[in-house]
Amino acid sequence: MLMYQHQRVSERFDVIDLDPYGSPATFLDAAVQAVSEGGLLCVTCTDMAVLAGNSGETCYSKYGAMALKSRACHEMALRIVLHSLDLRANCYQRFVVPLLSISADFYVRVFVRVFTGQAKVKASASKQALVFQCVGCGAFHLQRLGKASGVPSGRAKFSAACGPPVTPECEHCGQRHQLGGPMWAEPIHDLDFVGRVLEAVSANPGRFHTSERIRGVLSVITEELPDVPLYYTLDQLSSTIHCNTPSLLQLRSALLHADFRVSLSHACKNAVKTDAPASALWDIMRCWEKECPVKRERLSETSPAFRILSVEPRLQANFTIREDANPSSRQRGLKRFQANPEANWGPRPRARPG
Repeated sequence: MLMYQHQRVSERFDVIDLDPYGSPATFLDAAVQAVSEGGLLCVTCTDMAVLAGNSGETCYSKYGAMALKSRACHEMALRIVLHSLDLRANCYQRFVVPLLSISADFYVRVFVRVFTGQAKVKASASKQALVFQCVGCGAFHLQRLGKASGVPSGRAKFSAACGPPVTPECEHCGQRHQLGGPMWAEPIHDLDFVGRVLEAVSANPGRFHTSERIRGVLSVITEELPDVPLYYTLDQLSSTIHCNTPSLLQLRSALLHADFRVSLSHACKNAVKTDAPASALWDIMRCWEKECPVKRERLSETSPAFRILSVEPRLQANFTIREDANPSSRQRGLKRFQANPEANWGPRPRARPG
């Protein structure tokens, strides 16, 4: 009610921080109207079971998007929250610009600035995307909702996007696709802002009890590929074809040798965020399987592993470890991923009267 009473431009707040128990969905509409022009909106969501795909229909009712169960569910949760914020802001000719989006422990927290501009709001559809994810091998493809194209006069032209980007059956394993989203498909961090925060924390480490962890997480964020949504994980790739797991440095080196970009993700310890297509990733895993062979007679002919391994790799992977495969934050031994401080640690149940 307080936020709805401060919608007039002269009465808006510079900073609004939403940190309710569970979902902030009921407060988002008021918040995007009550924050000042260019003001800061901070949103915390602790309903991670919903955002991580355990209940897709509940996620849709709260955030207007279907969450998928996948290894990249924590980053997808961040992107669904950003999509929901932008969608609510668009109703009032406003739009959001993400500064920092963090998945930590059992919650996600996003920091965005809110601006007003009818012309910029038109570009919002082209910032959202649907996700086609294979239920067999986990390969995913993004389908933008809108299309923005520049014209010689300088004014952008908007139209509906064309698709879908996939065939009815997965080209790698023959399984069907699940449809998730829409979600935010643009960068989820402002790296200049993150750099300035990192400098401020490093200059005065005694200011926060958790400054060591803040430095570690922000350092990983600066190394993330900003233009590559979602990620695969080491264990997902190896368990799909039932082979031994390559080391993180071996897989990163193979991708770099093949002239692809690769990074970690702060949202998952063994994430592989890369601009390599799924076909190149599976070629690298096929090459790895030749070094650590799988007993083919144990595989079902309809399994994703059998389908993937029955194809010869077109890309010859080189697993020689490269120096640039080891990210700086890992070399410096920063505290990048928090270990649980005690057994059975996590969100407690909601307080009940009596």
